Amino acid sequence: MAEGRILKALSGFYYVDSGADSLIPCRARGKFRHKGISPLVGDRVVYTPLPDGGGMVDEILPRKNEFQRPAVANIDQLVIVASGAVPVTDPFLIDRVISIAEGRGCPCLICINKCDLDGADGLYDIYRTAGFPTLRVSARTGEGISELSAAMADKVSAFTGNSGVGKSSILNALEPGFRIQVGEVSDKLGRGRHTTRHVELFKLSSGAVVADTPGFSSFDTEEMELRPPEELAATFREFVPYLGQCRFTGCAHDKEKDCAVLAAVEAGVIPASRHASYVRLYRQAKEVQAWERK
Repeated sequence: MAEGRILKALSGFYYVDSGADSLIPCRARGKFRHKGISPLVGDRVVYTPLPDGGGMVDEILPRKNEFQRPAVANIDQLVIVASGAVPVTDPFLIDRVISIAEGRGCPCLICINKCDLDGADGLYDIYRTAGFPTLRVSARTGEGISELSAAMADKVSAFTGNSGVGKSSILNALEPGFRIQVGEVSDKLGRGRHTTRHVELFKLSSGAVVADTPGFSSFDTEEMELRPPEELAATFREFVPYLGQCRFTGCAHDKEKDCAVLAAVEAGVIPASRHASYVRLYRQAKEVQAWERK
């Protein structure tokens, strides 16, 4: 038996990186199907090499996190790309993704692109104050790209962000030809209008690994809406020091009297936009019936 990481899953095969130059196409043991478990891209697995050059996945090692849309595991950090120039990113979009990721135990890095056009001081201050690593970059001029590359070293990173903020341009700035590499894979797989795009991990020359995860581009809000509202506050890290300090047990931190979180917002310790995002998500979550979360 040997250990490796699944870099690609396609048509029932799991392509495992064993540390050699080539990937080993593996099938999963039937026991996974019987248990209702599926290996995911990013999984560390134990597999048995076979004489024909393939292998069988025997065991999935413990995951640090997992997502279902897109289907990927063991992401070291989610790079949330934003912009203060056209298109201007709504902080709510960032906060929604952060809350999903924090709930999954996945750290986030805020990357503000197009800083040559607009430094987005407001966004920068919000997330630096909240304690998130926050970088300003320009895919066009190269400003900040070396800092981003350093922040991705020896990590598995996935990129997300609203359309037009320059995710592909940043990836090309980090690794010229990256999109070409991904495009070549797409051509080989015959991806088309009716073809489901798969998730794949790519190694950069810097040693970083990037998840080509199309699902993160339009991050499905169902994951957030299915999280019980009483668990939501814990996914806003600035709220955590104040949880349990409110006058009323089970405080929603919305408009209750003597709420410690609201007091921190009024004092400027918690950015107002972060609290506004929380309230919006909380009210959405309250509309979901308990049976829908099963």
